[in-house]
Amino acid sequence: MEEIVAAIRTVLDPEIPVNIYDLGLIYDITVNELGIAEIEMTLTAPGCPVAGEIVGWVQKAVNDVAGVDAVVVRLVFEPPWDQSKMSEEAKLELGFM
Repeated sequence: MEEIVAAIRTVLDPEIPVNIYDLGLIYDITVNELGIAEIEMTLTAPGCPVAGEIVGWVQKAVNDVAGVDAVVVRLVFEPPWDQSKMSEEAKLELGFM
């Protein structure tokens, strides 16, 4: 799982210069016995113009992880994202602390 998180951390939000994992956009990660990684994620705003691109970036990053044979990314909007979901590092980087 650490390798998947590291891969996701390479994906930056195009509007906020922080990776999507530390922004708190990743809600769940599971990998089944067939090597299929399932990721639930959200967006900082439901109308994000690059939503489809971000999903593709996550799929590509995670697909390169050893042991992962396929990646399924689901966009969810419940619970809605807010700043409380951000890591301490992201809050510091963005000046929220």
